[in-house]
Amino acid sequence: MVEELLEDGKRRMDGAIEALRSEFGGVRTGRASTALLDRIYVDYYGARTPLKQLANLSTPDARLISITVFDKSAVNGVVRAIQESDLGLNPNVDGTIVRLNIPTLTEERRKDLVRLVRSMAEESRVAVRNVRRDVIQDLKELKKEGELPEDDERRAEDDVQKLTDSHVERINELLSHKEEEILEV
Repeated sequence: MVEELLEDGKRRMDGAIEALRSEFGGVRTGRASTALLDRIYVDYYGARTPLKQLANLSTPDARLISITVFDKSAVNGVVRAIQESDLGLNPNVDGTIVRLNIPTLTEERRKDLVRLVRSMAEESRVAVRNVRRDVIQDLKELKKEGELPEDDERRAEDDVQKLTDSHVERINELLSHKEEEILEV
C-alpha cells in the first residue's frame, strides 16, 4: 500500500516536471525553435486544429522558422493564428510557405522572460509540494486506520521528502538551463 502511494506521488511529480518542460518550450529565446508554435491552434474548417497537424515545421537557421502548410486554403488561417498569438512575430507568406523571422531579444525583454520562467518554475515547485502533502496525508490516514505502523509511516514520510527534494532539484536545474538560454546573446 505504501509503495503504491509513493509510486503515485512519483508519477504525479514527474508530471509536474514534464508540464514545466512543455511550458519552457513555449518561451521564446533568441533562437528559433518549432516548440514556440506548439500552443498555436488554427481555425481549420470550423475546428481548432494544432498547427503541427496542418504544416511541416522546420528551422533552416537560428533566426528563422519555416512553416510549409499542406493545404493552400489553410495558409490565411495559419497567418491569422500566428498574428493573434502572444508571440509577437510577423509572418511572411510565400505561396504555401510561411516564414517567421525571430528578432533578437532586447535586454529588457530577456529580463521579463527570466521573471516569467522563474514564476513557472515556482508553480511547478508548489505542484510538487502539493503532491508531497497529499501523499503524507494519505499515510497519516493509513496510520489512523491502523493499517500502517508508526515506524513505517515515518520511513515513508522520509522517502516522500527525498522524492520531493530530488524533483525540486530537477526543476531548479531546468530553470537555470532555461535562464542561461534566455540570457545568451
